[in-house]
Amino acid sequence: MAEPPVAVFVADDLRACEERAFVLTAVGIPHFIAFAPAGHALFVDADRAADAREHLARYAAERRAPPPAALPSRPGHPSAWLGSACYVLALVAVTFAIGGGFGPLDAYARGIADAALIRSGEWWRAVTALTLHVDAPHLVANLVAGSWFGYLAGRRLGPGHAWAATVAMATAANLLEGYLGPVPHRSVGASTAVFAALGLIAAHAWRERYPLRARWAVRWAPLVGGVLLLGWLGTEGEHTDVIAHILGFSCGAAAGLVIARPAVERVLARVPQGVTGAAAFALLVLAWGVALSTRS
Repeated sequence: MAEPPVAVFVADDLRACEERAFVLTAVGIPHFIAFAPAGHALFVDADRAADAREHLARYAAERRAPPPAALPSRPGHPSAWLGSACYVLALVAVTFAIGGGFGPLDAYARGIADAALIRSGEWWRAVTALTLHVDAPHLVANLVAGSWFGYLAGRRLGPGHAWAATVAMATAANLLEGYLGPVPHRSVGASTAVFAALGLIAAHAWRERYPLRARWAVRWAPLVGGVLLLGWLGTEGEHTDVIAHILGFSCGAAAGLVIARPAVERVLARVPQGVTGAAAFALLVLAWGVALSTRS
Protein backbone atom coordinates (compact mmCIF):
# COMPACT_ATOMS: atom_id res chain seq x y z
CA MET A 1 0.00 0.00 0.00
CA ALA A 2 1.42 3.38 -1.05
CA GLU A 3 2.26 5.85 1.69
CA PRO A 4 0.16 9.03 1.78
CA PRO A 5 1.67 12.35 0.66
CA VAL A 6 3.74 14.21 3.23
CA ALA A 7 3.49 17.93 4.06
CA VAL A 8 6.95 19.47 3.72
CA PHE A 9 5.90 23.08 4.28
CA VAL A 10 2.94 24.63 6.10
CA ALA A 11 1.99 28.31 6.27
CA ASP A 12 -1.08 30.47 6.70
CA ASP A 13 -0.06 32.46 3.61
CA LEU A 14 -0.86 30.81 0.29
CA ARG A 15 1.84 32.87 -1.46
CA ALA A 16 4.53 31.35 0.76
CA CYS A 17 3.44 27.86 -0.29
CA GLU A 18 3.33 28.86 -3.95
CA GLU A 19 6.84 30.28 -3.66
CA ARG A 20 8.16 26.97 -2.29
CA ALA A 21 6.18 25.06 -4.88
CA PHE A 22 8.07 26.95 -7.57
CA VAL A 23 11.35 25.76 -5.99
CA LEU A 24 10.21 22.15 -6.13
CA THR A 25 9.08 22.59 -9.71
CA ALA A 26 12.56 23.81 -10.61
CA VAL A 27 14.19 20.65 -9.20
CA GLY A 28 11.57 18.28 -10.66
CA ILE A 29 9.80 17.13 -7.49
CA PRO A 30 6.05 16.53 -7.97
CA HIS A 31 3.91 18.37 -5.42
CA PHE A 32 0.54 19.94 -4.73
CA ILE A 33 -0.91 22.53 -2.37
CA ALA A 34 -3.92 21.78 -0.18
CA PHE A 35 -5.72 23.27 2.78
CA ALA A 36 -4.38 22.35 6.20
CA PRO A 37 -5.38 23.12 9.79
CA ALA A 38 -2.68 25.84 9.90
CA GLY A 39 -3.75 27.33 6.59
CA HIS A 40 -2.04 25.81 3.53
CA ALA A 41 0.40 22.95 3.11
CA LEU A 42 2.78 21.86 0.40
CA PHE A 43 2.60 18.07 -0.14
CA VAL A 44 4.98 15.70 -1.93
CA ASP A 45 5.19 11.92 -2.27
CA ALA A 46 6.59 10.27 0.84
CA ASP A 47 9.64 8.91 -0.99
CA ARG A 48 10.59 12.43 -2.14
CA ALA A 49 9.96 14.18 1.19
CA ALA A 50 13.59 14.13 2.32
CA ASP A 51 14.80 15.62 -0.97
CA ALA A 52 12.06 18.24 -0.90
CA ARG A 53 12.91 19.32 2.65
CA GLU A 54 16.61 19.61 1.76
CA HIS A 55 15.92 21.84 -1.25
CA LEU A 56 13.51 23.98 0.74
CA ALA A 57 16.08 24.32 3.54
CA ARG A 58 18.71 25.48 1.03
CA TYR A 59 16.26 27.95 -0.44
CA ALA A 60 15.45 29.35 3.01
CA ALA A 61 19.16 29.77 3.77
CA GLU A 62 19.80 31.56 0.47
CA ARG A 63 16.88 33.97 0.75
CA ARG A 64 17.55 34.88 4.36
CA ALA A 65 18.75 38.47 4.22
CA PRO A 66 22.03 39.09 6.05
CA PRO A 67 21.71 41.31 9.11
CA PRO A 68 22.33 44.95 8.30
CA ALA A 69 25.98 45.84 8.77
CA ALA A 70 26.66 48.14 11.66
CA LEU A 71 28.23 51.41 10.63
CA PRO A 72 31.66 52.06 12.11
CA SER A 73 31.45 53.64 15.53
CA ARG A 74 33.80 56.62 15.65
CA PRO A 75 33.44 58.89 18.67
CA GLY A 76 33.72 62.52 17.65
CA HIS A 77 36.83 64.36 18.78
CA PRO A 78 35.81 66.65 21.65
CA SER A 79 38.09 69.53 20.58
CA ALA A 80 36.98 69.72 16.95
CA TRP A 81 35.67 73.25 17.48
CA LEU A 82 39.18 74.45 18.30
CA GLY A 83 40.41 73.93 14.75
CA SER A 84 37.48 75.85 13.31
CA ALA A 85 38.03 78.67 15.79
CA CYS A 86 41.68 78.96 14.73
CA TYR A 87 40.59 78.96 11.08
CA VAL A 88 38.20 81.85 11.69
CA LEU A 89 40.80 83.80 13.68
CA ALA A 90 43.44 83.31 10.98
CA LEU A 91 41.22 84.61 8.15
CA VAL A 92 39.90 87.53 10.18
CA ALA A 93 43.39 88.46 11.38
CA VAL A 94 44.84 88.53 7.87
CA THR A 95 41.86 90.54 6.59
CA PHE A 96 42.16 93.17 9.32
CA ALA A 97 45.95 93.30 9.06
CA ILE A 98 45.89 94.01 5.33
CA GLY A 99 42.84 96.29 5.55
CA GLY A 100 44.41 98.21 8.43
CA GLY A 101 47.62 98.85 6.55
CA PHE A 102 49.89 96.70 8.71
CA GLY A 103 52.91 95.72 6.64
CA PRO A 104 53.69 96.63 3.02
CA LEU A 105 51.02 98.48 1.07
CA ASP A 106 51.14 95.80 -1.63
CA ALA A 107 50.70 92.92 0.83
CA TYR A 108 47.48 91.78 -0.88
CA ALA A 109 49.20 91.68 -4.27
CA ARG A 110 52.07 89.70 -2.76
CA GLY A 111 49.69 87.01 -1.54
CA ILE A 112 47.53 86.43 -4.62
CA ALA A 113 47.84 83.03 -6.31
CA ASP A 114 49.23 84.20 -9.65
CA ALA A 115 49.86 81.27 -12.00
CA ALA A 116 52.74 82.97 -13.80
CA LEU A 117 54.51 83.87 -10.56
CA ILE A 118 53.92 80.45 -9.03
CA ARG A 119 55.56 78.92 -12.08
CA SER A 120 58.50 81.25 -11.62
CA GLY A 121 59.09 79.82 -8.14
CA GLU A 122 56.85 81.84 -5.79
CA TRP A 123 55.34 78.74 -4.18
CA TRP A 124 54.15 80.62 -1.09
CA ARG A 125 51.34 82.23 -3.06
CA ALA A 126 49.56 78.86 -3.09
CA VAL A 127 49.33 79.21 0.71
CA THR A 128 48.84 82.93 1.25
CA ALA A 129 46.02 83.10 -1.31
CA LEU A 130 43.96 80.85 0.97
CA THR A 131 43.72 83.70 3.52
CA LEU A 132 42.76 86.49 1.09
CA HIS A 133 39.27 87.51 -0.06
CA VAL A 134 37.92 90.03 -2.52
CA ASP A 135 35.13 91.41 -0.30
CA ALA A 136 33.13 90.87 2.89
CA PRO A 137 30.52 88.45 1.40
CA HIS A 138 33.35 86.34 -0.04
CA LEU A 139 35.01 86.21 3.39
CA VAL A 140 31.81 85.46 5.30
CA ALA A 141 30.81 82.64 2.94
CA ASN A 142 34.17 80.95 3.39
CA LEU A 143 34.15 81.52 7.15
CA VAL A 144 30.79 79.78 7.50
CA ALA A 145 31.41 76.89 5.09
CA GLY A 146 35.03 76.37 6.12
CA SER A 147 34.37 76.37 9.86
CA TRP A 148 31.53 73.86 9.41
CA PHE A 149 33.35 71.40 7.13
CA GLY A 150 36.50 71.85 9.19
CA TYR A 151 34.52 71.04 12.33
CA LEU A 152 33.17 67.85 10.76
CA ALA A 153 36.66 66.85 9.63
CA GLY A 154 37.96 67.65 13.10
CA ARG A 155 35.28 65.47 14.70
CA ARG A 156 36.42 62.60 12.51
CA LEU A 157 40.21 63.00 12.57
CA GLY A 158 40.90 65.48 15.34
CA PRO A 159 41.40 69.22 14.73
CA GLY A 160 45.17 69.11 14.25
CA HIS A 161 45.23 66.25 11.76
CA ALA A 162 42.15 67.54 9.91
CA TRP A 163 43.42 71.08 9.44
CA ALA A 164 46.97 70.02 8.62
CA ALA A 165 45.60 67.79 5.86
CA THR A 166 43.18 70.50 4.71
CA VAL A 167 45.82 73.23 4.45
CA ALA A 168 48.33 70.90 2.80
CA MET A 169 45.83 69.63 0.23
CA ALA A 170 44.46 73.12 -0.51
CA THR A 171 48.04 74.29 -1.07
CA ALA A 172 48.64 71.33 -3.38
CA ALA A 173 45.48 72.20 -5.32
CA ASN A 174 46.60 75.81 -5.78
CA LEU A 175 50.02 74.66 -6.90
CA LEU A 176 48.47 72.27 -9.42
CA GLU A 177 46.26 75.00 -10.81
CA GLY A 178 49.22 77.38 -10.93
CA TYR A 179 51.46 74.97 -12.81
CA LEU A 180 48.86 73.31 -15.02
CA GLY A 181 46.22 76.02 -15.44
CA PRO A 182 46.03 78.88 -17.89
CA VAL A 183 48.27 81.94 -17.76
CA PRO A 184 47.43 84.62 -16.82
CA HIS A 185 45.28 83.38 -13.94
CA ARG A 186 44.87 84.89 -10.48
CA SER A 187 42.77 83.68 -7.59
CA VAL A 188 42.22 84.20 -3.87
CA GLY A 189 39.99 82.69 -1.23
CA ALA A 190 39.73 79.90 1.31
CA SER A 191 37.16 78.05 -0.80
CA THR A 192 39.87 75.71 -2.08
CA ALA A 193 40.48 74.71 1.54
CA VAL A 194 36.72 74.44 2.15
CA PHE A 195 36.37 71.86 -0.61
CA ALA A 196 39.58 70.11 0.42
CA ALA A 197 37.97 69.57 3.84
CA LEU A 198 34.79 68.32 2.16
CA GLY A 199 36.74 65.87 0.01
CA LEU A 200 38.69 64.72 3.06
CA ILE A 201 35.51 63.93 4.99
CA ALA A 202 33.72 62.26 2.06
CA ALA A 203 36.58 59.98 1.02
CA HIS A 204 37.54 59.02 4.56
CA ALA A 205 33.96 58.08 5.45
CA TRP A 206 33.53 56.19 2.17
CA ARG A 207 36.73 54.20 2.65
CA GLU A 208 35.66 53.32 6.17
CA ARG A 209 32.30 51.99 4.97
CA TYR A 210 33.56 50.29 1.81
CA PRO A 211 34.36 46.86 3.36
CA LEU A 212 30.92 46.60 4.99
CA ARG A 213 28.44 44.00 3.77
CA ALA A 214 25.74 46.55 3.19
CA ARG A 215 23.72 47.99 0.35
CA TRP A 216 25.77 50.07 -2.07
CA ALA A 217 23.76 53.15 -1.16
CA VAL A 218 24.96 52.90 2.44
CA ARG A 219 28.59 52.38 1.45
CA TRP A 220 28.75 55.03 -1.25
CA ALA A 221 26.57 57.66 0.43
CA PRO A 222 29.47 59.78 1.83
CA LEU A 223 31.28 60.05 -1.49
CA VAL A 224 28.12 60.64 -3.52
CA GLY A 225 26.99 63.26 -1.02
CA GLY A 226 30.36 64.99 -1.17
CA VAL A 227 30.30 65.16 -4.95
CA LEU A 228 26.74 66.53 -4.90
CA LEU A 229 27.77 69.24 -2.44
CA LEU A 230 30.76 70.06 -4.63
CA GLY A 231 28.46 70.46 -7.62
CA TRP A 232 25.93 72.50 -5.66
CA LEU A 233 28.24 74.81 -3.71
CA GLY A 234 31.33 74.79 -5.89
CA THR A 235 29.89 76.00 -9.17
CA GLU A 236 27.74 78.95 -8.08
CA GLY A 237 28.72 82.53 -8.78
CA GLU A 238 29.86 84.41 -11.83
CA HIS A 239 33.54 84.48 -10.89
CA THR A 240 33.71 81.10 -9.15
CA ASP A 241 37.00 79.26 -9.69
CA VAL A 242 35.45 75.88 -10.44
CA ILE A 243 38.78 74.26 -11.30
CA ALA A 244 40.26 75.26 -7.94
CA HIS A 245 37.23 73.80 -6.16
CA ILE A 246 37.45 70.52 -8.06
CA LEU A 247 41.19 70.29 -7.43
CA GLY A 248 40.68 71.09 -3.75
CA PHE A 249 38.03 68.40 -3.41
CA SER A 250 40.16 65.87 -5.33
CA CYS A 251 43.28 66.53 -3.29
CA GLY A 252 41.29 66.37 -0.06
CA ALA A 253 39.70 63.09 -1.17
CA ALA A 254 43.12 61.64 -1.95
CA ALA A 255 44.29 62.56 1.54
CA GLY A 256 41.15 61.02 3.04
CA LEU A 257 41.79 57.72 1.29
CA VAL A 258 45.39 57.64 2.51
CA ILE A 259 44.54 58.61 6.09
CA ALA A 260 41.81 55.94 6.23
CA ARG A 261 44.38 53.19 5.73
CA PRO A 262 44.84 51.30 9.01
CA ALA A 263 48.63 51.64 8.94
CA VAL A 264 48.40 55.41 8.49
CA GLU A 265 45.75 55.73 11.18
CA ARG A 266 47.99 53.86 13.63
CA VAL A 267 50.83 56.26 12.92
CA LEU A 268 48.65 59.35 13.25
CA ALA A 269 47.22 58.05 16.52
CA ARG A 270 50.70 58.43 18.03
CA VAL A 271 51.11 62.01 16.77
CA PRO A 272 49.65 64.69 19.10
CA GLN A 273 46.94 66.84 17.54
CA GLY A 274 48.83 69.93 18.67
CA VAL A 275 51.86 68.99 16.61
CA THR A 276 49.98 68.69 13.32
CA GLY A 277 47.88 71.75 14.09
CA ALA A 278 51.03 73.76 14.81
CA ALA A 279 52.51 72.51 11.53
CA ALA A 280 49.51 73.88 9.59
CA PHE A 281 49.82 77.24 11.35
CA ALA A 282 53.58 77.28 10.79
CA LEU A 283 53.06 76.80 7.05
CA LEU A 284 50.79 79.87 6.94
CA VAL A 285 53.27 81.96 8.94
CA LEU A 286 56.20 80.81 6.82
CA ALA A 287 54.39 81.56 3.57
CA TRP A 288 53.38 85.06 4.67
CA GLY A 289 56.85 85.67 6.07
CA VAL A 290 58.42 84.87 2.72
CA ALA A 291 55.75 86.83 0.84
CA LEU A 292 56.26 89.99 2.88
CA SER A 293 60.05 89.83 2.76
CA THR A 294 60.36 89.08 -0.96
CA ARG A 295 59.69 91.56 -3.78
CA SER A 296 58.34 90.12 -7.01
